[in-house]
Amino acid sequence: MAYREKTTWLTLVAMLIAYTIYFTLVLTGHVGPRLLDILLPFGVIATVQAIVVIIGHVALALSSGVEGRAKPDERDRAIARRGGTAGYYVLLVAMIVVGVVMPFSDPAPKIVNTALLSIVLAEAVRDVLIILSYRRGWHG
Repeated sequence: MAYREKTTWLTLVAMLIAYTIYFTLVLTGHVGPRLLDILLPFGVIATVQAIVVIIGHVALALSSGVEGRAKPDERDRAIARRGGTAGYYVLLVAMIVVGVVMPFSDPAPKIVNTALLSIVLAEAVRDVLIILSYRRGWHG
């Protein structure tokens, strides 16, 4: 498995675990309705996720040796562009809904959590497409 594929797996799994916990708390009513009530659990979960990803990246870089320190080649950059483009379109559509439609019909906490979910979904689409591109041998 390529180094960049490993780091993408790390990012995807850490993100899915972290935000599954967060959105479960939201859906079960453990996150209060005020915007400040959203900030604390989200901030703690995002911080823990960031620490896990940083430690994981360092461990993968150390265990991968030369490959972990190498700059991305043309294929890596093409795969990253492909994933980034798909993630961007997901985020664009979601932010239109959040910013144009929801302000007229939904309360602020729902808008904030929908925006957060949109970011997570866009990043998940990006990561899944990168992983699939490496798995299928896509060359751009």
